[in-house]
Amino acid sequence: MKYILAALALSPTLGFVPSSLIHAPSSKLALSMTNEVETSTSTPSRRRFIDNVTTGAAAIASSVLLAPSPAMAYGLGKANDKLSSYGLSALQNVPNGYSALAEIYGKAGSRSPLLVAFGFPFDWVVTLPSQDVNGEDGTIQAGEYAKGDTATFFVVPSAGKTDIQSKDKDFFKNAIIAAISQKGANIYQDFKVTKLEPGADGKYMFVDFKYTLITGAGFEVERNGVASVTSTGDGVQLLWAASIAARFRKKTEVQLRSIVRSFVCYSDGLNFSADLRPAPADDF
Repeated sequence: MKYILAALALSPTLGFVPSSLIHAPSSKLALSMTNEVETSTSTPSRRRFIDNVTTGAAAIASSVLLAPSPAMAYGLGKANDKLSSYGLSALQNVPNGYSALAEIYGKAGSRSPLLVAFGFPFDWVVTLPSQDVNGEDGTIQAGEYAKGDTATFFVVPSAGKTDIQSKDKDFFKNAIIAAISQKGANIYQDFKVTKLEPGADGKYMFVDFKYTLITGAGFEVERNGVASVTSTGDGVQLLWAASIAARFRKKTEVQLRSIVRSFVCYSDGLNFSADLRPAPADDF
């Protein structure tokens, strides 16, 4: 059990995993515990109670770590069809065998709508914003969560539209720190931007960075990441991708660079009305 909990603690973006995956089994666990407590009043079943709690907790953990593959729901062809429906070019720099998505961020009307698209490894799991009568919450993300490999879309707060390639290093440092610290400023330390590279089209800036993640269990995990930053509509947007430093050096660097270099974000001149969520009916 301690190994399952440690794996969950080391996943820096567990908060973005769909809530249905985390909470769905909890009622079964609670029912199992209640039934066992009732039974224990008549029979000595403490051992069986502990076994049931352990099994239930393991089921919760496995439902997070073994979330279904997005392969059937997403694909490069589907993403390009979505882009084409808006009169936009197909995704570039997506390696063979990768999947892809093209999704609207801001469907519920509480955010400025954006069309976000990027490629990602075929076996990664996609998380989308949740929507209810109050608007939209969460973001667009794909990842291999159990290993700490993620790519996350982020809109920089209070940043107006700008010429992204005219900005200095501190601008990108502050933007990415805002992205990685959504759960609190005390979850990271030693953040450093190590490289800036302008995109050839003048609309994107590629950023290399590294930092130390402080997990909820008190572990310190060195992480390396890359990001693509742009500015469309009325703000600044970025896709950042990161993994544990050792994995980045040995395996994921090429993957993560491919992901952020395939990233595109559009708003200007697009009519999103067909994809926006209808406003709730007035009850009065």
